[in-house]
Amino acid sequence: MNRSELVSVARSLVSPGRGILAADESSGTIQRRFDTIKVPSTPESRRAYRELLFTTPGVEEFISGVILYDETIRQSTQDGTPFPKLLAQKGIVPGIKVDLGTKDLAGFPGEKITEGLDGLAKRLAEYREMGARFAKWRAVIGIGPGIPTLGCIKGNAHSLARYAAMCQDADLVPIVEPEVLMDGDHTIERCEEATEATLRIVYAELAEQRVFLEGSLLKPNMVLSGKSCPAQASVQDVATATVRCLRRTVPAAVPGIVFLSGGQGPVQATENLNAMNAMGPHPWELSFSYGRALQEPPLKVWRGEAANVSAAQRAYYHRAKCNGAARYGRYTAEMESEAAVTV
Repeated sequence: MNRSELVSVARSLVSPGRGILAADESSGTIQRRFDTIKVPSTPESRRAYRELLFTTPGVEEFISGVILYDETIRQSTQDGTPFPKLLAQKGIVPGIKVDLGTKDLAGFPGEKITEGLDGLAKRLAEYREMGARFAKWRAVIGIGPGIPTLGCIKGNAHSLARYAAMCQDADLVPIVEPEVLMDGDHTIERCEEATEATLRIVYAELAEQRVFLEGSLLKPNMVLSGKSCPAQASVQDVATATVRCLRRTVPAAVPGIVFLSGGQGPVQATENLNAMNAMGPHPWELSFSYGRALQEPPLKVWRGEAANVSAAQRAYYHRAKCNGAARYGRYTAEMESEAAVTV
């Protein structure tokens, strides 16, 4: 384990004013995204869309890293430049999703466990050789009648910790993602309770597995009302509950927290991040690792048409810029007026 390199990469991923683009959608997820714009999901259409994002002029001012998928890390631009090399040349750190998705957790109805530890060491070595410098593993924790259970949280926390230790052994920074889902009608108080319980157990497991915290990052959910909850918490309530929960559970040794958007709209995700940073200073950098919240606007503009690439890149750049401002607590609603993208 090269501890100094792990620290350097982790800190660069949460450098001031920047955050991570999650472009690690599985084949099924990207197909659902493409279905919304009526574009067939083929290796070439996926490659063209990723190239649109990765070649956006100037976006490296706000994007520090990109999480790739197994297919994407092996793809290249139209002129033959491998995506990891292209990103590195722009000063953006290439990363890779390494879990193999969730399956039903035996003995725990309605709960999931993430798979992918078998053969992981070999895959990590290959991804490192291909240019990846960090990795990501996602666990999902649902809220509902009788769940989450302690057994589900412990099982997923142990897998996250083993993954993180293996990453560091391969000189890759692990992003640890225990996502408490927004699905359901639960209150923000219930979400905070489940998130706090989850993070306490995750960090206990990371300690048991001797994970070097200074060379790791956390990718948690924000503390939110369930999607179907009749009383939706305000931006300030979300910020207050989330920061309180993190201060109770996340060691100060962790360099940064890169929030997932988790079904929030693009503007909502920016507003909530901004409110948290406006409450600072914090023991860790509070940043973003957004997928749909960064990609939804450019995807709608692109619609699979080469003629729309420049306009789609402007939409992506704008969303990245807004989140870059939110990293400092300087985002304003007026910034959205710059998003008038015409095709």
